[in-house]
Amino acid sequence: MIQAFGLTSNSRKDLRPAVDDVSFEAPAGRVTALLGDPGAGKTTALRLMLELQQGRGITYFRGRPLHRIAHPSREVGVLLGDVPGHPGRTVRGHLRMLCAAAGVSARRADEILEVVGLVSLRDERLGTLSRGMDRRLGLACALLPDPHTLVLDEPADGLSARESNWLYGMLRAHAAQGGTVLVTTPEPKEAARTADRVVTLERGSVVADQEAAEFARTRLRPRVAVRSPHAVRLAAVLTKEARTAHRSVEVVMESGNRLSVYGSTCADVGETAFRHGVLVLKLADEVGDMGPGAGATPPQEPQPERTDSEPRNATATAPETANEATTGAATTDEATADTSIADTSTTEPMPAPPDTTPPAGDSEAPTDHKPTDSHNSPAEAPTNPPSPSSRPLEALPTLPPAISVHPAPSPLRPLRYELRRATGISTGFVTGAVVLVVSALTAVVLARIGHTPQARLFAAWPQQLPLPPAALGAGLLGALAFGDEFRYPALAADRGTVPRRLGLLTAKLLVAAATALALAVLTVGCDIEVLYLIYGRELAQVPGDWLSLSASWLGLMVGCAWAGVLAAGVFRSTTAGLAAVLAVPIVVVPLVQKVVEGSSVRTAAGLPMRMRQVFLLQWPFGGERYLEAVARVVAQPVGSALTLSLSALLCAYLFTNLRSRVR
Repeated sequence: MIQAFGLTSNSRKDLRPAVDDVSFEAPAGRVTALLGDPGAGKTTALRLMLELQQGRGITYFRGRPLHRIAHPSREVGVLLGDVPGHPGRTVRGHLRMLCAAAGVSARRADEILEVVGLVSLRDERLGTLSRGMDRRLGLACALLPDPHTLVLDEPADGLSARESNWLYGMLRAHAAQGGTVLVTTPEPKEAARTADRVVTLERGSVVADQEAAEFARTRLRPRVAVRSPHAVRLAAVLTKEARTAHRSVEVVMESGNRLSVYGSTCADVGETAFRHGVLVLKLADEVGDMGPGAGATPPQEPQPERTDSEPRNATATAPETANEATTGAATTDEATADTSIADTSTTEPMPAPPDTTPPAGDSEAPTDHKPTDSHNSPAEAPTNPPSPSSRPLEALPTLPPAISVHPAPSPLRPLRYELRRATGISTGFVTGAVVLVVSALTAVVLARIGHTPQARLFAAWPQQLPLPPAALGAGLLGALAFGDEFRYPALAADRGTVPRRLGLLTAKLLVAAATALALAVLTVGCDIEVLYLIYGRELAQVPGDWLSLSASWLGLMVGCAWAGVLAAGVFRSTTAGLAAVLAVPIVVVPLVQKVVEGSSVRTAAGLPMRMRQVFLLQWPFGGERYLEAVARVVAQPVGSALTLSLSALLCAYLFTNLRSRVR
């Protein structure tokens, strides 16, 4: 269950806090709705509960605050706004990437797609999904690690009636298996129809915390919905008779030929229309919006909470184990426009959500039955209205099967996530192809001009440029590794910020290094092959000191990639990561050269000889040569500048990591 105590947001200048001392409970096995108009503080309350916003108060999820839960995504499934995913990633690729992050099998993605009805769209890009499909994918992401609690912010916003029924059917099925569901909605009728308990917010404070039946009876205004071609005349007649009989009746003109009559019944309105010869096309009792007469609800007796008597993933299909909840909302069929005036006060039961997932192509199609909420007149209101949640569990949608997640962290989990993240979109492949083409063309032009050293010719590195195209490409790919995390924070749904775990950083550095090495080898190979094809064997000869040159080249590529990763992680931007890569040869290298070339600096002459004297042994397979080459690379101005920059960025990253943990 969810227990929120004293949630209060920080004050904004002289304004009152958006949320002020909000406390409520969302019991397990039930759907709890957080109701309020736009600006009432619903989203702010959720962000405070999930520790995404600074404020006071505390929220317990099954007895523990979120920051004390080792893996929050396995305890709380969150959907705030649109799905935070790269628009170029496929639906199946996005879910498989999250499977790697959560430590579950990749088969879980296919099971979730089957449940939410996105199998036919598994290869579609996230940027092409409609609103209904995006909501389905958001629910799939929340259900992926099989959490006990679901926290959803206006999940049915912008959905059709069929999509809304399916969505709330899924949420009720989750609650029926012992889970906790908390949703926000601005629609009172929707809250009364779909929730078991309704917590009403007004101006950031709780004004009512009721069972759905009590909410429908006290917080909603019963009304009579009328449709007539002579609506103006009927409104005048109803107002005149109410004034004559000294009855409190309010008649509101709606759009078209519609009337909303508050304080009367279908029988009275129908009789009045019959006596005055007014044609009526529709006459039905409905549960209207919260009106001036609703008022505040007196304090209610505490309701007995349902205990989580069965495990979260227990399979319950028998009708006798139906979920118990109450609500006073019912629905009528819009197609029955010719309702008879003599008998119009009856209500029809609300249709259950579909037993099977509707086809993806029909998600936005208009339905034959438009649900409208109906309610008996105040005099005939039953004490215990029928409940939509009291239907058998076998009528609810099927949830994905239960899974067992191993709590022990695996060092390969962030590596699998990073590999799927990097290969799930075409940005890396396109960048690599562009780098190879530009490098080959640059090498051909440099060979045509002449006066370019062989090493720079193979790397396509003009002396006028601070870095070769391959190094810039490696830096860009490294910057994208963290820049995309902050731009499309797929891992930040439950904590708000991209996780700065050292395991994730290590995985990104390993993948970036492997990508940079592959790009370095391919660039040199393509340049040599192009030079051989165009100019012959003379320009394609390998230099004699290829070992040290190769070490310098590979070190430069890996250093640029790591600089991009660390800078993007520190500054939370791809642009900042690429700027840090360019700052090394433009800003840092000149400073290092000034320091090295100063008259007061002692040179490191004879370093290889002294290293042999210190170690007093011969390395196997000529290992001292490789060590000497590495030392020579580090001693170069570019190598020294890269080493200095990487050290500074790594320290900054560790500092921000420790600071976020302290907070």
